[in-house]
Amino acid sequence: MKKYILFGAACLALLIIFVFASSNYKKQQVKKLGFMAQENASIFVREHSQTLGSDDAKVYLVEFMDPACETCAAFSPIVKQIMAANPGKIKLVIRYAPFHQGADYFVKILEAAKKQGKYWETLNVMYRSQQYWASHHNPQPQKIWQFLPRAGLDLEKIQNDMNDPAIAKLIEQDIADAKTLNVRKTPGYFVNGKPLQSFGVQQLQELVQSAIRENYPNN
Repeated sequence: MKKYILFGAACLALLIIFVFASSNYKKQQVKKLGFMAQENASIFVREHSQTLGSDDAKVYLVEFMDPACETCAAFSPIVKQIMAANPGKIKLVIRYAPFHQGADYFVKILEAAKKQGKYWETLNVMYRSQQYWASHHNPQPQKIWQFLPRAGLDLEKIQNDMNDPAIAKLIEQDIADAKTLNVRKTPGYFVNGKPLQSFGVQQLQELVQSAIRENYPNN
């Protein structure tokens, strides 16, 4: 009987520790991403999400993108210009919404490239060569491979790593989050949790600047 009591007490103690650790982690996430409600934080930023910018940034620019999306390619340098104009204040978070037919193929390549530390180089190559392999009328995904060496990739390793089931799962998660957030087109932007209601370069700049003024009032 004493053993059962001890066992029960140990289980209860472990449960309390788990609940405390989980609660503390969520609080840390909320503190870091204070613009989002506790229960919604992970919808915007998942553990697997690729990011660019300072961890101390108070403005989070979340982009749901598709590597085969022409507008995503066109806005990529614009986003970087906005970040460069506000050093240290913006963190870009990449989420996937591969709405074009077969676009998950390119997402898998990107995630495999991440394992080689070549994520941004690969995305840049994809955008620059997009017209050759992502034609909406005649998409030819296999043509991407002739451009990938420009990113300094081990192609054989990419071909193996892109089939990791974990990558398929994270794509499913991002698509589910995009659906929850009502993202229907790419790129879909959120700045500190606020969606870009009216799409355009000026509108995106204004949304970002509004968040910067709110979070950096003395700068």
